[in-house]
Amino acid sequence: MHATLCICDLVPQLRTRSKLAVLVHYREARKPTNTGQLAARCVEGSTIEIIGEAERPLPLVDSGQAILLYPADDAVPITNFADQPVRLIVPDGSWRQASKMRRRIAGLDALPCVTIESAVTAYRLRAEPKDGGLATLEAIAAALRVLEGDRGPEIEAAMLAVFRIMVERTLWLRGALRDHEVTGGIPAAAIAHDPRGAHPR
Repeated sequence: MHATLCICDLVPQLRTRSKLAVLVHYREARKPTNTGQLAARCVEGSTIEIIGEAERPLPLVDSGQAILLYPADDAVPITNFADQPVRLIVPDGSWRQASKMRRRIAGLDALPCVTIESAVTAYRLRAEPKDGGLATLEAIAAALRVLEGDRGPEIEAAMLAVFRIMVERTLWLRGALRDHEVTGGIPAAAIAHDPRGAHPR
């Protein structure tokens, strides 16, 4: 994202009972449209591991139950773990990349897999190859809605709010949205030094 459109000051600092660990495929980590790292920035105490060609064992379990957010054949609904202290492990990459992570990273294949309810994505920056597929941040927010009990909806809403602004500012930068269509408007710096060129306002 262009510096004048930075969302750093909008990222919430959310305290959760659940511990979040995001495993980001190295090819995904470089993309400005990556949402897994943004999700981790929203949740205090989260960890991010960049997963490359040479896999190494990761410290997956430090306390409590660790679960993997991945739609394996034997996955169970995340509601099975509602109101329990868990470490939520989330692979961040394409479906193929996530599948490889589960096979290659020591310990991942032994974790129980969980799924969330299907939903319609608001992620308009990339085409979603699977029906019901969500951006990584959307999936994490939906998972925390269940895991965090009464505070779950509030946590999900805070994460989705900054996600929406990131998506809309990126679409504006691409010339796909006008100024008034962006939630919260366009920062003054971006208006003063329009990084898009001659797109209509």
